[in-house]
Amino acid sequence: MDRPRKQFAQHWLKSEKALQKIIKAAELKPDDRVLEIGPGTGNLTKLLLPEVRSLTAVEIDRDLCAKLSRGFTQPNFCLVEADILQIPLPEGTNKVVANIPYNITGLILSKLLGSIATPIDRFERIVLLVQKEIADRLVAKAGHKAYGALSVKMQYLAECQFICDVPAQAFFPPPKVGSAVVCLIPRPPIKPATNPKLLETWINMGFATRRKMLRNNLTSVVDRDRLVLLLEQMQINPQIRAEDLSVEQWVELANQLVELLAIASEKLD
Repeated sequence: MDRPRKQFAQHWLKSEKALQKIIKAAELKPDDRVLEIGPGTGNLTKLLLPEVRSLTAVEIDRDLCAKLSRGFTQPNFCLVEADILQIPLPEGTNKVVANIPYNITGLILSKLLGSIATPIDRFERIVLLVQKEIADRLVAKAGHKAYGALSVKMQYLAECQFICDVPAQAFFPPPKVGSAVVCLIPRPPIKPATNPKLLETWINMGFATRRKMLRNNLTSVVDRDRLVLLLEQMQINPQIRAEDLSVEQWVELANQLVELLAIASEKLD
């Protein structure tokens, strides 16, 4: 039996029920060119291959690559032995379907979607099996305890959908944390930022100290009293905290701040 390696955070999904839910969420079509990250022993791979035009699987484990090469000889299968974080995204792929290593989830999300400042518009649909805590953060709405900087950034870049919980018993070996399937559908922002780089910076500042009111977290950006006035003009409680602002409100606030700072700069000139 294959032995999972701790260094690669390997937990292989064995539940047919969970695998089928991932396949359903991917909404696969015959012309799809799919990227699978960390195919492991190929449990998901074998379900993907008959449904798509091509499947590119990126696996870092040399021994697993040898087994996958022997087990999958279909012409639409391409196996790449590499660290997904160290190689360019495969050309032509339009969907990602994967059970990713939990210890590099944030880095993989950045690889696939980019950032607010530098978004990546590559994929129609991304279906991932992730740690439950991350799934909750990805789909959380303003005011929820799981809502944070990651929620705002990812929801700015994509529609984030919760698909299902996956129990530890569905894996070999069972992870010590809960798991869930999420579907990310990249799209243009519902409300675009005037200056995406500043929006990203201010989100990080706003959530840096969650218990502080936003007007205190952004004092290095704008005078506190001016920010209070701006929030009141937006019909937002000036005592609001970062986690109580929706994505659209974050964008609107950032756009107003950009305009306010530009006016202040012109006056100085």
